[in-house]
Amino acid sequence: MSPLVISGALVLGLVIGGVSGLVGIGGGAFLIPALIYFFGMSQLRAQGTSLGTLLLPIGIFAFWTYYKAGHVDLKIALLVALGFAAGGWFGGMWAQHLPEGVLRRCFAALLVLLAAKLAFSR
Repeated sequence: MSPLVISGALVLGLVIGGVSGLVGIGGGAFLIPALIYFFGMSQLRAQGTSLGTLLLPIGIFAFWTYYKAGHVDLKIALLVALGFAAGGWFGGMWAQHLPEGVLRRCFAALLVLLAAKLAFSR
C-alpha cells in the first residue's frame, strides 16, 4: 500500500470522525460514499470496509460476512478507524462550543449534499 493511500485513509478517518463527533451521526453515511469516490471502491467493498472500522463490537457479524465474501479492505478499514477515533474526539470537543442551531443546519446541509451527490452521480 502506497504512502499516499495510507495517509489518505488516515485523513479520511480523521475528517469523517470529526464530522461524526460534530453532528452526532454514525460515520457510515459519509464514509461509504467517500470510499467509493476517493478510493474507487465498489459499493460492497465500501460497505464491508466501513463495517471493518466499526468492528468491535458493533459490526462484527456483518463485517465477517463481507470479509468471507472478499468485500473488505482490512488495511484501509484499520487506518480509517484510527483516524476516526482521533477525529471523533476533536469533533466532539468542537461541537461543545457551537450553538445548537448551527449544528442542526450543518447536519441538514451535509445530508442534503450527500443525498444529491448519491442521487445524481453514476
